[in-house]
Amino acid sequence: MDDLTPNIPDVVEEVRELFERYEQALIDRDVEVLDATFWHSPHTIRYAMNEQGYGFDEIHRHRVARKPGPGIKERRLRLEILTLGRDFATTNLEFKVRGRDLIGRQSQTLVRFPDVGWKVVAAHVSTTDGEALW
Repeated sequence: MDDLTPNIPDVVEEVRELFERYEQALIDRDVEVLDATFWHSPHTIRYAMNEQGYGFDEIHRHRVARKPGPGIKERRLRLEILTLGRDFATTNLEFKVRGRDLIGRQSQTLVRFPDVGWKVVAAHVSTTDGEALW
């Protein structure tokens, strides 16, 4: 990675589109799209509520076992996308947790692979009590 220019507009837009597609797939419970978003590797990690997914296979098993429902996100509070060059990005989302006085946090680290394009290599979802801090 020779070029680490932050937030090249067309790269930010690519990552935003992937993020929005993933978010819609969460709502629709579209496991095919959710799986396609993540790197198919034993090195991929996803920490979420009641899940410690080490490797793509564990992450997939959790997805197909998940009960139907509206999900935990009531509304978005803040989305930050950072790209460095054309092949590395992070997304960070704060959201209001549905039906609870909690703020949720979701982060993803993405890499653009030459053969498969953008993939999430690490992800995390957690909550915190109280108000957003900004």
